Formats: sequence, structure tokens, C-alpha cells
Amino acid sequence: MLFEPLTLRSVTLRNRIAVSPMCQYSATDGMPNDWHFVHLGGLATGGAGLVIAEATAVTPEGRISPHCTGLWNDRQRDAWTRIAAFVSAQGAVPGIQLGHAGRKASTHRPWEGSGAVTVGGWTPVAPSAVAFSPTYPMPVALDTAGIHALIDAFRDAARRALAAGFQVIELHAAHGYLIHEFLSPLANQRTDAYGGSFENRCRFLHDVVDATRQAWPAELPLLVRLSATDWVEGGWTVDECVALARTLGARGVDLIDTSSAGLSPAQKITVGPGYQVPFARRIREEAGIATGAVGLITDPHQAEAIIANGDADLVLLARELLRNPRWPLAAAKALGVAGPWPRQYERARG
Repeated sequence: MLFEPLTLRSVTLRNRIAVSPMCQYSATDGMPNDWHFVHLGGLATGGAGLVIAEATAVTPEGRISPHCTGLWNDRQRDAWTRIAAFVSAQGAVPGIQLGHAGRKASTHRPWEGSGAVTVGGWTPVAPSAVAFSPTYPMPVALDTAGIHALIDAFRDAARRALAAGFQVIELHAAHGYLIHEFLSPLANQRTDAYGGSFENRCRFLHDVVDATRQAWPAELPLLVRLSATDWVEGGWTVDECVALARTLGARGVDLIDTSSAGLSPAQKITVGPGYQVPFARRIREEAGIATGAVGLITDPHQAEAIIANGDADLVLLARELLRNPRWPLAAAKALGVAGPWPRQYERARG
């Protein structure tokens, strides 16, 4: 079942294997380059059904680091076009994750340390003036005009994503970045229409979804990545995530990419193979929406069981695909089915 097609609106994935968005921290001024072309193109030739480009900022200040990709101008749109076209030509569906880093912006890329950058950084924005940790920059709380400007920025980025040739958009509402910060009471201390109650904390995401759907054709799917829980007492919960997923389905979201954590350094996570899969199953069953499962999915039989058991509709792999970009082809062999081999590589089919 891992290699059965999955149709979302008018788009059909050739299998249930997706490339999870993985930051490469290799862009200049938000521009994707040859590294991104080879990285994403190689994953497409490796047999995945859906290839989602990394978290791509809708404004310059929305980047995690100064080296992250963006889609806030037309030069970036044009640079993405070549990449999306190549991914599509290999039989994979090109997708892109749009996001804003919020209070976790303006930080070092992983191999250069952690915390706030000292050169080339900026003051991040967030729902409230609460820093992620003592080593991260202190954000400025967004006013209503700033919130509305960011909603417009997501809409504009969606238009550029369409023009660039992407067929799937995923909104990044997980891992402690801006949209997740609005959702969690640990980061959102507002007392206006965007804070306080569950409905108010969900309002920013709802507005972003509505704005994105205005720019994104009805025949193309929209995904949202959510952190199902903060893994911190008093934070965002699985119950809230299920309730939110119900509202997102009604607003035109087609699949919940189900992750967790990232909001607080105090998180305490019980990690193991497939440890986040139960979240995907619960959202799928209780919210009545398709889900994707992520997190320590490494074995083909494990991935097959997730789909066959109805835990999720899609599996998204990240680090395992860095280790082996042709994991889908190896998985097909392990499961005894014909993999989507590029013709140029068919002589290596065993």
C-alpha cells in the first residue's frame, strides 16, 4: 500500500512517500541555488511521490537564519521555477513549505553554533515579547497591522509558488515557529483577538489559511504541518490539535502533516521509532482529515504498516532520505513491488 497512488484534489502522488521539508541553510538573500536544485532534484529521481522544499520565508524577517530560502520577491520565484520543473519532470509532485520563523528567527545555521546571530541579524517578531531561550533574540510583539501584513505576505508567497510551478503548498504551523507561537499559550500572551481563548489563538492560522486559499487554486491541495503537542505542561495539547484540524478541513486544508514539539526548550519527549505516528492516527480518525506521519520512520516495512493500518495516508521522511536519497527505490524492492526508477538508472535495478 505504500506504493499505491494518493490523490489530493486534482493532484495524484505516485506513492505514499513524501520528502519532508529540510532546511539546507545554503541560500543567499533568500535565493535557492544549485545546491537546492541538486538536493531536491536528487530526491525526485530517488522515487518519492511528493518532494516538499524547505521552510521558505514569506518575508526577510521570517527566515530562521540569514541563509534560508524565501519567496517574498519575484527573483526568488524565478529561481524556484527551474527546481519545481525538474522535480515534476522526474514524476514527483513539487511542493513548498511556506513559513515564518517568528521568535526563532535571526539565528545561526546549525554548523555555526546556536542562538542569535551577531552579524547580519535582525529583530524578530512574535505574538508576544517572550524569547525562545536566553540565547535567542528578544522578539517584538506584533501589532494588528503587523499581523495583517504577514497574512498578506503568505497570500503573496502562495501566488509566487503557483507561478513557480509548485503543485502543493504546506503551511508551517509547527516546531515553535510563528504560527505555532500563536497557537501555544506558552508563547502567546496576547489579550486581543489573537490571544487568550483557543479560538483566538487559532485565528492567525485561520486567517493565513484563508488568505492562502484565496491565492491558491481550488484544484490544488493545501497542507498544514502542526505540532500535535508541545510536550510541556500548560502548552499546546493533542486535544487542541484535533479540534484545530477539524476547523482546518472545513477551511480547505487537505492534509495535516503531523509532527510535535519545538516550542519550548523545556520539552520532554519520549522518542522511539514512529513515536509521532499515534498523533497522526488520532487526528485522522477524530478530525476526519487525511494525515501524514513523521518521525524516526526508517524501515520500509514500518512505513508500509503505517499506511496499511490506517495510521496515516502519507509518510514523510527526512534524515533517512539524507542518508539514502533513493530510499523509495530500495523500499519498493524490499516490499516486492516495481519502484519508480528513472530510465537512466534502470540498468541498476536488481
